[in-house]
Amino acid sequence: MGFAGPSGSGKSTLLKLIPRFYDVDTGSVRIDDHDVRGYDLRALRDEFGIVEQDPYMFSGAVRENIAYGDREIFAEVTGESPAERPETADQQTVEAAQASGAHEFILELPDGYETQVGERGVKLSGGQRQRLSVARALLNDPLIIILDEATSDVDTETEEIIQANINRLCEDRTTFIIARRLSTIRDADQIIVMEDGEITETGTHTGLLAVNGLYAELWDAQSDGESRRDSGTPV
Repeated sequence: MGFAGPSGSGKSTLLKLIPRFYDVDTGSVRIDDHDVRGYDLRALRDEFGIVEQDPYMFSGAVRENIAYGDREIFAEVTGESPAERPETADQQTVEAAQASGAHEFILELPDGYETQVGERGVKLSGGQRQRLSVARALLNDPLIIILDEATSDVDTETEEIIQANINRLCEDRTTFIIARRLSTIRDADQIIVMEDGEITETGTHTGLLAVNGLYAELWDAQSDGESRRDSGTPV
């Protein structure tokens, strides 16, 4: 499911209700028809993988920053010397990096998975940090993935790399994608358009273009109408 709308329209706030970073004042948020407030909070959040626009990287090794996505693996990676920790912990971080498209660039770093990334990942590029963040989110094989403008601050080539991996890895998972670049969500099963804290439009990419509402305006602003002509939708 994709989410679109101007900055400040409430997209991120709405999705933060699902893992209970906020709770609703009225009504309820439900997963499989169960109110999220009825779940154990830690157990609930363990089912989520979240990738934000500016992912946090702490000063440490690449492997540690990926392992942060799973409580048990992180404890194993940070609590034992490389010679003593379980081989499966290292292997799982590598598999997550391979799945996110990060493995190749990690191997090119001076110390590979043991390379120190610096405070807030200063030694890495924006695209590299994002790919590590995707690997971190996938490490515990989450049932639900939230991507909050995960590719908005990377170049087009890096976005395509990240997007290709995201598309493959989101199969068989419930995925919510907030996108500034609407090309990211054009293939979503359902797109929610928000403005001033309200849902104003819902539908598929083609259907929303046909409505000629806010989504169509945002799309035209980014594409100058070219993609509408390509898709056969009247401009």
